[in-house]
Amino acid sequence: MNSPAPRGGWLAERAPVWRGLSAVAGRLRRRQDSVQSAVKVLDGYRSLARDLATARRLPGAAAMARGLESLYATYHAAITRPPRNLRAQALGLLRDEVPAIMRRLRPTLAWVVLLFVGTAFAGGWLIATYPALIGLTASEQMIDHVERGELWTDGLLNVTPSSVLSIDILSNNIVVSVITFCAGIFYGLGTVYMIALNGFLLGSVFAFTHQYGLDGRLLRFVMAHGPVELSVICIAGAAGVALGDSLVRPDRATRRESFEHRSRELAKLLAVCALLLVGCGLIEGYVSPDPRVPMPVRVVIGLGYWLFMLALLSGRLFRLRRP
Repeated sequence: MNSPAPRGGWLAERAPVWRGLSAVAGRLRRRQDSVQSAVKVLDGYRSLARDLATARRLPGAAAMARGLESLYATYHAAITRPPRNLRAQALGLLRDEVPAIMRRLRPTLAWVVLLFVGTAFAGGWLIATYPALIGLTASEQMIDHVERGELWTDGLLNVTPSSVLSIDILSNNIVVSVITFCAGIFYGLGTVYMIALNGFLLGSVFAFTHQYGLDGRLLRFVMAHGPVELSVICIAGAAGVALGDSLVRPDRATRRESFEHRSRELAKLLAVCALLLVGCGLIEGYVSPDPRVPMPVRVVIGLGYWLFMLALLSGRLFRLRRP
């Protein structure tokens, strides 16, 4: 077996190469590598393996070997890391993963919508039959406005700028959706309560404003943002029920594994729904309280945004022709 080269000459020969490899390693950490540099990385990886083996055999070269081991570990991590293409991952999420999750949620979503609509009718019937009970679902300020023939939404733009109003609304909508989803941890019962409560409140408010002839104005206010906003709340409810179902009927070895798997899967859907709620917040801040926007325009915006939501969640918006 050949003896290793003398330490001094070998070190002088290889030190410039290691400095160059260290510079390449810095670019690897920033992921600023091209195809040409990737080829150099592979060559450098192999040469580092040889140099490290040599340094380990040299007497008194323990510090040098540790430095080469650190550099070798950096190259090894860069070569073995999975490819990351954010654009392709986002496209795959919107085109494949989210539509697949929505297909699995369809049965749950159907009865969640029925629950929401049913409780809305129940709330409307209760307030229409017993108007004095409106204090259970509406604040005193809302009641005072309606009794004066006004909506509590009148003059919002005179009090709060549209930009601030939009941020406040979209953050509130996202919080409500997240709470509706997270309430599913109580075996789905918390989510069922949230959906029923929101439906009951909506029905009771419309019944109360109808008694004062203001239901048309309320419908005018919610027409542009309401379809998507209510749909997202129902989707969050279906996701929360599915989360609770993973605890009631685990599809993994343990309830914990089932819950973790389902929560990771549904979190992708909720992220897309949060983006939709951002759009709702912008519409509710700039369009809904503006009295200059006519009803036909509000209908077009509300229906158009709702169709956009359907295309997005079904994957049709990003579905490309594949070979």
